[in-house]
Amino acid sequence: MRGWAPVGGECQGRAGEREQRTPRLWQTRLVRIGQANAEDVAGLARLLWLDTRNEEPAQPSVDAFAAELAKWWDAHQDSHLAFVARLRRPEIVGMAWVALVPRVPRPGATGRLSADIQSVFVMPDQRGQGIGSALVQAASEHATHLGSLRVTVSSGRRAVPLYERLGFESSRQLLQRRPH
Repeated sequence: MRGWAPVGGECQGRAGEREQRTPRLWQTRLVRIGQANAEDVAGLARLLWLDTRNEEPAQPSVDAFAAELAKWWDAHQDSHLAFVARLRRPEIVGMAWVALVPRVPRPGATGRLSADIQSVFVMPDQRGQGIGSALVQAASEHATHLGSLRVTVSSGRRAVPLYERLGFESSRQLLQRRPH
């Protein structure tokens, strides 16, 4: 999914643009969602670093992490796809990853695949405008297009309503075992 997509908003504007009503003015908010490539690794590293800066006690610098992520990307770019959001400028303001997991083949179904949405993050000053939803939608649709039989997500409590609006449902059959 590439190109400009309207997010948020109240009414249709010119040329399919969606305008969002804010106090005292109308403003156009378009976001470009696309699959990331190797040129986006530094921007992805920055967002991952910002997303986890309060969770990891001995976090490396952004530049050091970008170098680590570039190596990881080279090894995992076929199984872990990132989708990025940009506004009218080239800076990445949001991301969503999808991990593609081959499943054990069955007779008549040898190309089974599952997908897991991971590391969804939108810059704090860009939240509440539908960017996260657009990213998750793009990643989910891409996984389904590739043949994924299911798309899962592990979510914090605050994000559950977002995923439910996008069609995700809780499942009693999907269980997890915590490390001891």
